[in-house]
Amino acid sequence: MLRPTLRALRRLGGLRTRLVVAFVLIALVSGVTATALAYRESRNAVLERKQDAVQTEFRNRVEQAVADFDVPADEVSLSGFARRIAEGLGDDTLVVARYRTLTAASDRSADRTRITPDLLQRVQNHNGMSLQRVEWRGSPYLAVGTPVTLDATDPGTPEAPSGLEVFAVTSLQAELDATTGVADAVRDGILPVVLLAAVLGLLAAGTVLRPVRELGRATRRHAAGDYTSRVRVRGRDELADLARDFNKAASALEASIDELRAQDERAKRFVADVSHELRTPLAAMTMVATVLDEDASSLPPDTAHAARTVSAETARLARLVDDLMEMSRFDSGAARLNLAGTDLAEAVRATLALRNWTDRVETVLPPGITARIDRRRVDVIVANLVGNALRHGAPPVTVTLSAGPAGDTVTVEVTDRGPGLPPEALDHVFDRFYKADAARTRSEGSGLGTAIALENARLHGGTVEAANRPGGGAVFTLRLPRRPAPEETP
Repeated sequence: MLRPTLRALRRLGGLRTRLVVAFVLIALVSGVTATALAYRESRNAVLERKQDAVQTEFRNRVEQAVADFDVPADEVSLSGFARRIAEGLGDDTLVVARYRTLTAASDRSADRTRITPDLLQRVQNHNGMSLQRVEWRGSPYLAVGTPVTLDATDPGTPEAPSGLEVFAVTSLQAELDATTGVADAVRDGILPVVLLAAVLGLLAAGTVLRPVRELGRATRRHAAGDYTSRVRVRGRDELADLARDFNKAASALEASIDELRAQDERAKRFVADVSHELRTPLAAMTMVATVLDEDASSLPPDTAHAARTVSAETARLARLVDDLMEMSRFDSGAARLNLAGTDLAEAVRATLALRNWTDRVETVLPPGITARIDRRRVDVIVANLVGNALRHGAPPVTVTLSAGPAGDTVTVEVTDRGPGLPPEALDHVFDRFYKADAARTRSEGSGLGTAIALENARLHGGTVEAANRPGGGAVFTLRLPRRPAPEETP
Protein backbone atom coordinates (compact mmCIF):
# COMPACT_ATOMS: atom_id res chain seq x y z
CA MET A 1 0.00 0.00 0.00
CA LEU A 2 2.80 2.40 0.91
CA ARG A 3 4.91 1.71 -2.20
CA PRO A 4 2.12 2.44 -4.75
CA THR A 5 1.29 5.61 -2.81
CA LEU A 6 4.91 6.78 -3.03
CA ARG A 7 4.98 6.02 -6.76
CA ALA A 8 1.77 8.03 -7.24
CA LEU A 9 3.28 10.95 -5.31
CA ARG A 10 6.38 10.90 -7.55
CA ARG A 11 4.16 11.16 -10.63
CA LEU A 12 2.64 14.43 -9.39
CA GLY A 13 3.76 17.62 -11.07
CA GLY A 14 6.02 19.52 -8.69
CA LEU A 15 7.66 19.23 -5.31
CA ARG A 16 5.25 21.77 -3.80
CA THR A 17 2.25 19.69 -4.91
CA ARG A 18 3.83 16.52 -3.57
CA LEU A 19 4.56 18.09 -0.19
CA VAL A 20 1.02 19.42 0.18
CA VAL A 21 -0.51 16.12 -0.93
CA ALA A 22 1.76 14.24 1.48
CA PHE A 23 0.70 16.48 4.39
CA VAL A 24 -2.98 16.06 3.49
CA LEU A 25 -2.64 12.27 3.13
CA ILE A 26 -0.89 12.00 6.49
CA ALA A 27 -3.58 14.11 8.16
CA LEU A 28 -6.34 12.15 6.43
CA VAL A 29 -4.89 8.76 7.34
CA SER A 30 -4.30 9.91 10.90
CA GLY A 31 -7.84 11.27 11.18
CA VAL A 32 -9.45 8.16 9.74
CA THR A 33 -7.33 5.92 11.95
CA ALA A 34 -8.14 7.98 15.05
CA THR A 35 -11.84 7.90 14.18
CA ALA A 36 -11.83 4.14 13.69
CA LEU A 37 -9.94 3.54 16.92
CA ALA A 38 -12.12 5.94 18.90
CA TYR A 39 -15.28 4.38 17.52
CA ARG A 40 -14.12 0.85 18.26
CA GLU A 41 -12.91 1.58 21.77
CA SER A 42 -15.94 3.66 22.75
CA ARG A 43 -18.34 1.09 21.25
CA ASN A 44 -16.67 -1.78 23.08
CA ALA A 45 -16.62 0.13 26.34
CA VAL A 46 -20.29 1.14 26.11
CA LEU A 47 -21.45 -2.34 25.08
CA GLU A 48 -19.43 -4.07 27.79
CA ARG A 49 -20.83 -1.73 30.40
CA LYS A 50 -24.34 -2.37 29.12
CA GLN A 51 -23.78 -6.15 29.08
CA ASP A 52 -22.43 -6.17 32.64
CA ALA A 53 -25.36 -4.08 33.86
CA VAL A 54 -27.94 -6.24 32.07
CA GLN A 55 -26.42 -9.50 33.33
CA THR A 56 -26.22 -8.27 36.92
CA GLU A 57 -29.76 -6.92 36.95
CA PHE A 58 -31.11 -9.98 35.13
CA ARG A 59 -29.47 -12.36 37.62
CA ASN A 60 -30.87 -10.41 40.58
CA ARG A 61 -34.40 -10.32 39.11
CA VAL A 62 -34.33 -14.06 38.37
CA GLU A 63 -33.15 -14.88 41.91
CA GLN A 64 -35.93 -12.74 43.41
CA ALA A 65 -38.65 -14.15 41.16
CA VAL A 66 -37.67 -17.79 41.48
CA ALA A 67 -38.18 -17.69 45.27
CA ASP A 68 -41.96 -17.46 44.71
CA PHE A 69 -42.10 -19.86 41.78
CA ASP A 70 -43.24 -23.43 42.19
CA VAL A 71 -42.72 -26.34 39.86
CA PRO A 72 -44.31 -28.02 38.07
CA ALA A 73 -45.65 -24.81 36.51
CA ASP A 74 -48.52 -24.03 34.21
CA GLU A 75 -48.75 -21.35 31.51
CA VAL A 76 -50.36 -18.80 33.83
CA SER A 77 -47.69 -19.06 36.54
CA LEU A 78 -44.95 -19.05 33.85
CA SER A 79 -46.33 -15.81 32.34
CA GLY A 80 -46.46 -14.20 35.77
CA PHE A 81 -42.89 -15.30 36.43
CA ALA A 82 -41.73 -13.66 33.16
CA ARG A 83 -43.58 -10.41 33.93
CA ARG A 84 -42.08 -10.14 37.42
CA ILE A 85 -38.58 -10.40 36.01
CA ALA A 86 -39.33 -7.85 33.24
CA GLU A 87 -40.63 -5.24 35.72
CA GLY A 88 -37.14 -4.39 36.90
CA LEU A 89 -35.41 -4.53 33.53
CA GLY A 90 -37.12 -1.67 31.68
CA ASP A 91 -40.02 -1.22 29.30
CA ASP A 92 -37.96 -2.12 26.21
CA THR A 93 -36.94 -5.51 27.60
CA LEU A 94 -38.64 -8.75 26.62
CA VAL A 95 -38.46 -11.69 29.05
CA VAL A 96 -39.22 -15.22 27.86
CA ALA A 97 -39.59 -18.18 30.26
CA ARG A 98 -39.51 -21.80 29.13
CA TYR A 99 -40.54 -24.75 31.25
CA ARG A 100 -40.29 -28.05 29.49
CA THR A 101 -42.84 -27.74 26.67
CA LEU A 102 -44.37 -24.47 27.90
CA THR A 103 -43.19 -21.03 26.79
CA ALA A 104 -44.43 -17.69 28.12
CA ALA A 105 -43.31 -14.09 27.62
CA SER A 106 -43.70 -10.83 29.48
CA ASP A 107 -45.30 -9.34 26.34
CA ARG A 108 -47.70 -11.66 24.51
CA SER A 109 -47.46 -9.64 21.29
CA ALA A 110 -43.66 -9.67 21.15
CA ASP A 111 -41.74 -11.52 18.48
CA ARG A 112 -39.63 -14.17 20.20
CA THR A 113 -37.41 -14.88 17.20
CA ARG A 114 -34.80 -12.60 18.75
CA ILE A 115 -33.84 -15.57 20.90
CA THR A 116 -31.80 -17.57 18.42
CA PRO A 117 -31.47 -21.38 18.34
CA ASP A 118 -27.78 -20.97 19.07
CA LEU A 119 -28.53 -19.15 22.34
CA LEU A 120 -31.15 -21.76 23.27
CA GLN A 121 -28.61 -24.52 22.67
CA ARG A 122 -25.95 -22.83 24.78
CA VAL A 123 -28.34 -22.29 27.71
CA GLN A 124 -29.41 -25.90 27.58
CA ASN A 125 -25.84 -27.25 27.45
CA HIS A 126 -24.15 -24.92 29.94
CA ASN A 127 -25.14 -24.47 33.52
CA GLY A 128 -24.56 -20.74 33.49
CA MET A 129 -25.54 -17.44 31.95
CA SER A 130 -24.99 -16.97 28.20
CA LEU A 131 -25.41 -13.87 26.06
CA GLN A 132 -25.53 -13.00 22.38
CA ARG A 133 -25.80 -9.82 20.29
CA VAL A 134 -28.45 -10.10 17.60
CA GLU A 135 -29.93 -7.80 14.96
CA TRP A 136 -33.69 -7.70 14.55
CA ARG A 137 -35.44 -5.51 11.99
CA GLY A 138 -32.28 -3.48 11.49
CA SER A 139 -31.75 -2.71 15.19
CA PRO A 140 -29.20 -4.23 17.59
CA TYR A 141 -30.30 -6.25 20.62
CA LEU A 142 -28.64 -8.08 23.51
CA ALA A 143 -30.09 -11.48 24.36
CA VAL A 144 -29.28 -13.08 27.75
CA GLY A 145 -30.30 -16.53 28.88
CA THR A 146 -29.79 -18.73 31.93
CA PRO A 147 -31.11 -22.03 33.29
CA VAL A 148 -32.77 -21.95 36.73
CA THR A 149 -31.81 -24.45 39.41
CA LEU A 150 -33.83 -25.18 42.55
CA ASP A 151 -32.45 -25.53 46.05
CA ALA A 152 -32.45 -29.13 47.33
CA THR A 153 -34.81 -29.95 50.20
CA ASP A 154 -32.24 -32.09 52.02
CA PRO A 155 -29.09 -30.45 53.32
CA GLY A 156 -25.96 -31.63 51.58
CA THR A 157 -27.84 -32.52 48.40
CA PRO A 158 -26.68 -30.54 45.33
CA GLU A 159 -29.02 -28.21 43.48
CA ALA A 160 -31.17 -29.99 40.94
CA PRO A 161 -32.13 -28.74 37.46
CA SER A 162 -35.68 -27.42 37.42
CA GLY A 163 -36.24 -27.54 33.63
CA LEU A 164 -36.88 -23.79 33.78
CA GLU A 165 -35.00 -21.46 31.42
CA VAL A 166 -35.27 -17.68 31.36
CA PHE A 167 -34.27 -15.27 28.57
CA ALA A 168 -34.17 -11.47 28.40
CA VAL A 169 -33.85 -9.41 25.22
CA THR A 170 -33.02 -5.68 25.55
CA SER A 171 -32.34 -3.04 22.90
CA LEU A 172 -28.83 -1.66 22.28
CA GLN A 173 -29.99 1.21 20.06
CA ALA A 174 -29.30 3.89 22.66
CA GLU A 175 -25.74 2.66 23.15
CA LEU A 176 -25.21 2.44 19.37
CA ASP A 177 -26.45 6.02 18.96
CA ALA A 178 -24.05 7.16 21.66
CA THR A 179 -21.02 5.55 20.05
CA THR A 180 -22.11 6.76 16.58
CA GLY A 181 -22.25 10.29 17.98
CA VAL A 182 -18.66 9.99 19.14
CA ALA A 183 -17.59 8.72 15.71
CA ASP A 184 -19.51 11.53 13.97
CA ALA A 185 -17.85 14.12 16.19
CA VAL A 186 -14.38 12.79 15.38
CA ARG A 187 -15.23 12.46 11.67
CA ASP A 188 -16.51 16.03 11.50
CA GLY A 189 -13.17 17.14 12.89
CA ILE A 190 -11.25 15.52 10.02
CA LEU A 191 -12.07 18.27 7.49
CA PRO A 192 -10.59 21.11 9.59
CA VAL A 193 -7.56 18.92 10.27
CA VAL A 194 -7.09 18.24 6.54
CA LEU A 195 -7.43 21.95 5.71
CA LEU A 196 -4.94 22.80 8.44
CA ALA A 197 -2.57 20.14 7.06
CA ALA A 198 -2.88 21.66 3.57
CA VAL A 199 -2.02 25.12 4.94
CA LEU A 200 0.91 23.71 6.90
CA GLY A 201 2.01 21.82 3.77
CA LEU A 202 1.98 25.05 1.75
CA LEU A 203 3.98 26.85 4.42
CA ALA A 204 6.47 24.00 4.69
CA ALA A 205 6.74 23.76 0.91
CA GLY A 206 7.39 27.48 0.67
CA THR A 207 10.07 27.28 3.34
CA VAL A 208 11.77 24.30 1.72
CA LEU A 209 11.35 25.30 -1.92
CA ARG A 210 12.42 28.95 -1.65
CA PRO A 211 16.15 28.12 -1.39
CA VAL A 212 15.70 25.31 -3.92
CA ARG A 213 14.18 27.76 -6.42
CA GLU A 214 17.01 30.20 -5.78
CA LEU A 215 19.52 27.42 -6.41
CA GLY A 216 17.72 26.57 -9.64
CA ARG A 217 17.77 30.17 -10.84
CA ALA A 218 21.45 30.53 -9.96
CA THR A 219 22.26 27.27 -11.76
CA ARG A 220 20.42 28.44 -14.89
CA ARG A 221 22.32 31.75 -14.79
CA HIS A 222 25.58 29.80 -14.54
CA ALA A 223 24.54 27.67 -17.51
CA ALA A 224 23.89 30.90 -19.44
CA GLY A 225 27.42 32.13 -18.64
CA ASP A 226 26.79 34.37 -15.61
CA TYR A 227 29.28 32.92 -13.14
CA THR A 228 28.89 35.82 -10.68
CA SER A 229 25.49 34.56 -9.54
CA ARG A 230 25.27 33.53 -5.87
CA VAL A 231 22.58 32.20 -3.50
CA ARG A 232 21.51 33.96 -0.31
CA VAL A 233 22.29 31.86 2.79
CA ARG A 234 19.51 31.73 5.38
CA GLY A 235 19.72 29.94 8.72
CA ARG A 236 21.90 27.03 9.76
CA ASP A 237 20.00 24.02 8.43
CA GLU A 238 20.91 21.56 5.66
CA LEU A 239 19.56 23.88 2.95
CA ALA A 240 21.76 26.68 4.26
CA ASP A 241 24.75 24.31 4.11
CA LEU A 242 23.79 23.45 0.53
CA ALA A 243 23.61 27.15 -0.37
CA ARG A 244 27.04 27.78 1.18
CA ASP A 245 28.53 24.83 -0.68
CA PHE A 246 26.98 26.08 -3.93
CA ASN A 247 28.46 29.55 -3.42
CA LYS A 248 31.90 28.07 -2.71
CA ALA A 249 31.70 25.90 -5.82
CA ALA A 250 30.49 28.88 -7.88
CA SER A 251 33.37 31.05 -6.63
CA ALA A 252 35.91 28.34 -7.45
CA LEU A 253 34.32 27.82 -10.87
CA GLU A 254 34.34 31.55 -11.61
CA ALA A 255 38.02 31.81 -10.65
CA SER A 256 38.89 28.79 -12.80
CA ILE A 257 36.97 30.12 -15.79
CA ASP A 258 38.55 33.56 -15.45
CA GLU A 259 41.98 31.93 -15.36
CA LEU A 260 41.16 29.75 -18.38
CA ARG A 261 39.88 32.77 -20.29
CA ALA A 262 43.02 34.71 -19.45
CA GLN A 263 45.20 31.79 -20.56
CA ASP A 264 43.18 31.41 -23.75
CA GLU A 265 43.50 35.10 -24.51
CA ARG A 266 47.24 34.98 -23.89
CA ALA A 267 47.60 31.93 -26.14
CA LYS A 268 45.57 33.53 -28.93
CA ARG A 269 47.49 36.78 -28.62
CA PHE A 270 50.78 34.86 -28.64
CA VAL A 271 49.86 32.97 -31.82
CA ALA A 272 48.66 36.14 -33.51
CA ASP A 273 51.76 38.08 -32.47
CA VAL A 274 54.14 35.31 -33.55
CA SER A 275 52.34 34.91 -36.86
CA HIS A 276 52.42 38.65 -37.45
CA GLU A 277 56.09 38.93 -36.56
CA LEU A 278 56.94 36.04 -38.88
CA ARG A 279 55.28 37.60 -41.91
CA THR A 280 58.06 40.16 -42.62
CA PRO A 281 61.05 37.78 -42.40
CA LEU A 282 59.05 35.14 -44.27
CA ALA A 283 58.38 37.58 -47.09
CA ALA A 284 62.12 38.21 -47.44
CA MET A 285 62.87 34.48 -47.19
CA THR A 286 60.25 33.75 -49.83
CA MET A 287 61.84 36.20 -52.27
CA VAL A 288 65.29 34.71 -51.68
CA ALA A 289 63.93 31.15 -51.98
CA THR A 290 62.20 32.06 -55.24
CA VAL A 291 65.46 33.39 -56.70
CA LEU A 292 67.33 30.31 -55.55
CA ASP A 293 64.64 28.04 -56.98
CA GLU A 294 64.80 29.81 -60.36
CA ASP A 295 68.61 29.50 -60.48
CA ALA A 296 68.72 25.94 -59.13
CA SER A 297 69.27 24.50 -62.59
CA SER A 298 72.60 26.34 -62.89
CA LEU A 299 73.84 25.23 -59.47
CA PRO A 300 75.71 22.04 -58.57
CA PRO A 301 73.37 19.10 -57.84
CA ASP A 302 73.72 19.14 -54.05
CA THR A 303 73.34 22.92 -53.93
CA ALA A 304 70.36 22.78 -56.31
CA HIS A 305 68.65 20.17 -54.11
CA ALA A 306 69.24 22.29 -51.01
CA ALA A 307 67.90 25.39 -52.81
CA ARG A 308 64.73 23.60 -53.89
CA THR A 309 64.25 22.17 -50.35
CA VAL A 310 64.61 25.64 -48.82
CA SER A 311 62.14 27.03 -51.32
CA ALA A 312 59.52 24.29 -50.59
CA GLU A 313 59.87 24.56 -46.81
CA THR A 314 59.70 28.35 -46.96
CA ALA A 315 56.49 28.13 -48.98
CA ARG A 316 55.10 25.58 -46.50
CA LEU A 317 56.02 27.83 -43.57
CA ALA A 318 54.38 30.79 -45.29
CA ARG A 319 51.15 28.80 -45.73
CA LEU A 320 51.28 27.73 -42.07
CA VAL A 321 51.67 31.33 -40.91
CA ASP A 322 48.78 32.42 -43.14
CA ASP A 323 46.61 29.63 -41.70
CA LEU A 324 47.56 30.58 -38.13
CA MET A 325 46.70 34.22 -38.83
CA GLU A 326 43.33 33.10 -40.22
CA MET A 327 42.59 30.91 -37.19
CA SER A 328 43.54 33.76 -34.84
CA ARG A 329 40.97 35.97 -36.59
CA PHE A 330 38.29 33.30 -36.07
CA ASP A 331 39.23 32.90 -32.41
CA SER A 332 39.21 36.63 -31.73
CA GLY A 333 35.87 37.14 -33.53
CA ALA A 334 37.49 39.48 -36.05
CA ALA A 335 36.54 37.39 -39.09
CA ARG A 336 33.82 39.06 -41.20
CA LEU A 337 31.85 38.10 -44.29
CA ASN A 338 31.84 40.08 -47.50
CA LEU A 339 28.57 38.81 -49.00
CA ALA A 340 27.53 39.06 -52.61
CA GLY A 341 25.14 37.21 -54.86
CA THR A 342 27.18 34.50 -56.55
CA ASP A 343 26.65 31.80 -59.16
CA LEU A 344 28.00 28.80 -57.26
CA ALA A 345 28.75 26.70 -60.35
CA GLU A 346 30.92 29.49 -61.70
CA ALA A 347 32.62 29.94 -58.30
CA VAL A 348 33.51 26.24 -58.06
CA ARG A 349 34.87 26.19 -61.62
CA ALA A 350 37.03 29.23 -60.83
CA THR A 351 38.43 27.51 -57.71
CA LEU A 352 39.40 24.43 -59.72
CA ALA A 353 40.84 26.44 -62.62
CA LEU A 354 42.93 28.67 -60.32
CA ARG A 355 44.70 25.60 -58.98
CA ASN A 356 44.92 23.70 -62.29
CA TRP A 357 42.57 20.96 -61.03
CA THR A 358 40.03 21.19 -63.84
CA ASP A 359 41.37 18.13 -65.65
CA ARG A 360 41.78 16.11 -62.43
CA VAL A 361 38.28 16.61 -61.00
CA GLU A 362 34.91 15.53 -62.34
CA THR A 363 32.10 18.04 -61.76
CA VAL A 364 28.32 18.02 -61.63
CA LEU A 365 27.48 21.74 -61.55
CA PRO A 366 23.90 22.58 -62.55
CA PRO A 367 23.53 26.18 -63.73
CA GLY A 368 21.34 28.75 -62.03
CA ILE A 369 22.10 27.88 -58.37
CA THR A 370 22.93 31.15 -56.65
CA ALA A 371 23.47 32.26 -53.06
CA ARG A 372 24.75 35.22 -51.07
CA ILE A 373 28.23 34.12 -49.98
CA ASP A 374 31.71 35.43 -49.28
CA ARG A 375 33.31 34.15 -52.46
CA ARG A 376 36.86 34.19 -51.07
CA ARG A 377 35.91 32.09 -48.04
CA VAL A 378 33.90 29.60 -50.08
CA ASP A 379 36.89 29.32 -52.41
CA VAL A 380 39.04 28.41 -49.38
CA ILE A 381 36.50 25.76 -48.27
CA VAL A 382 36.20 24.09 -51.68
CA ALA A 383 39.97 24.24 -52.26
CA ASN A 384 40.67 22.54 -48.91
CA LEU A 385 38.12 19.77 -49.48
CA VAL A 386 39.17 19.08 -53.09
CA GLY A 387 42.88 19.31 -52.21
CA ASN A 388 42.47 16.73 -49.43
CA ALA A 389 40.59 14.39 -51.79
CA LEU A 390 43.34 14.69 -54.43
CA ARG A 391 46.18 14.18 -51.95
CA HIS A 392 44.74 11.42 -49.74
CA GLY A 393 41.99 9.85 -51.84
CA ALA A 394 41.97 8.15 -55.22
CA PRO A 395 40.47 9.21 -58.55
CA PRO A 396 37.97 9.97 -59.70
CA VAL A 397 37.38 12.96 -57.42
CA THR A 398 33.91 14.41 -58.01
CA VAL A 399 32.42 17.77 -57.00
CA THR A 400 28.61 17.86 -57.01
CA LEU A 401 26.53 21.03 -56.55
CA SER A 402 22.84 20.87 -55.60
CA ALA A 403 20.08 22.92 -54.00
CA GLY A 404 18.29 21.80 -50.82
CA PRO A 405 14.77 20.29 -51.02
CA ALA A 406 13.20 23.46 -49.63
CA GLY A 407 15.35 25.70 -51.81
CA ASP A 408 16.80 27.58 -48.81
CA THR A 409 20.17 25.78 -48.75
CA VAL A 410 22.89 24.77 -51.18
CA THR A 411 25.16 21.73 -50.98
CA VAL A 412 28.63 21.09 -52.37
CA GLU A 413 29.69 17.44 -52.10
CA VAL A 414 33.30 16.32 -52.66
CA THR A 415 33.84 12.54 -53.05
CA ASP A 416 36.74 10.29 -53.93
CA ARG A 417 37.32 6.56 -54.46
CA GLY A 418 40.17 6.12 -51.97
CA PRO A 419 40.30 4.00 -48.82
CA GLY A 420 38.13 6.47 -46.93
CA LEU A 421 38.62 7.78 -43.43
CA PRO A 422 39.45 5.44 -40.52
CA PRO A 423 36.49 5.17 -38.11
CA GLU A 424 38.48 6.81 -35.32
CA ALA A 425 39.27 9.77 -37.58
CA LEU A 426 35.67 10.73 -38.38
CA ASP A 427 35.18 12.51 -35.05
CA HIS A 428 38.51 14.37 -35.26
CA VAL A 429 38.92 15.20 -38.93
CA PHE A 430 38.03 18.86 -38.29
CA ASP A 431 40.30 19.21 -35.24
CA ARG A 432 43.22 21.60 -35.56
CA PHE A 433 46.53 19.98 -36.56
CA TYR A 434 44.85 16.55 -36.76
CA LYS A 435 46.15 14.14 -39.40
CA ALA A 436 44.36 10.86 -39.95
CA ASP A 437 47.60 9.10 -40.88
CA ALA A 438 49.97 9.33 -37.92
CA ALA A 439 52.86 8.47 -40.24
CA ARG A 440 52.33 11.69 -42.22
CA THR A 441 54.11 13.87 -39.68
CA ARG A 442 55.60 15.85 -42.56
CA SER A 443 53.15 16.58 -45.35
CA GLU A 444 52.20 19.37 -47.66
CA GLY A 445 49.28 20.45 -45.48
CA SER A 446 49.47 22.31 -42.18
CA GLY A 447 46.77 20.26 -40.45
CA LEU A 448 44.55 23.37 -40.29
CA GLY A 449 42.83 23.11 -43.67
CA THR A 450 39.68 21.27 -42.59
CA ALA A 451 39.44 23.34 -39.39
CA ILE A 452 39.59 26.56 -41.43
CA ALA A 453 37.00 25.17 -43.87
CA LEU A 454 34.61 24.39 -41.00
CA GLU A 455 35.09 27.84 -39.42
CA ASN A 456 34.37 29.54 -42.76
CA ALA A 457 31.23 27.42 -43.17
CA ARG A 458 30.05 28.29 -39.66
CA LEU A 459 30.67 31.95 -40.37
CA HIS A 460 28.06 31.62 -43.15
CA GLY A 461 25.71 29.76 -40.82
CA GLY A 462 26.45 26.43 -42.50
CA THR A 463 28.48 23.35 -41.75
CA VAL A 464 30.86 20.76 -43.22
CA GLU A 465 30.35 17.04 -42.59
CA ALA A 466 32.66 14.08 -43.21
CA ALA A 467 31.63 10.48 -43.88
CA ASN A 468 32.61 7.35 -45.81
CA ARG A 469 30.83 6.22 -48.96
CA PRO A 470 29.22 2.75 -48.89
CA GLY A 471 31.20 1.77 -51.99
CA GLY A 472 34.51 3.11 -50.67
CA GLY A 473 36.05 6.53 -50.45
CA ALA A 474 35.43 9.63 -48.37
CA VAL A 475 32.71 12.23 -48.85
CA PHE A 476 32.83 15.80 -47.50
CA THR A 477 29.57 17.75 -47.64
CA LEU A 478 29.40 21.56 -47.43
CA ARG A 479 25.95 22.98 -46.62
CA LEU A 480 25.30 26.72 -46.73
CA PRO A 481 22.16 28.82 -46.38
CA ARG A 482 21.30 30.80 -49.48
CA ARG A 483 20.88 33.91 -47.36
CA PRO A 484 22.84 33.91 -44.09
CA ALA A 485 20.97 35.24 -41.06
CA PRO A 486 21.58 38.93 -40.26
CA GLU A 487 23.25 38.21 -36.93
CA GLU A 488 25.74 35.97 -38.74
CA THR A 489 26.71 38.72 -41.18
CA PRO A 490 27.86 41.67 -39.09
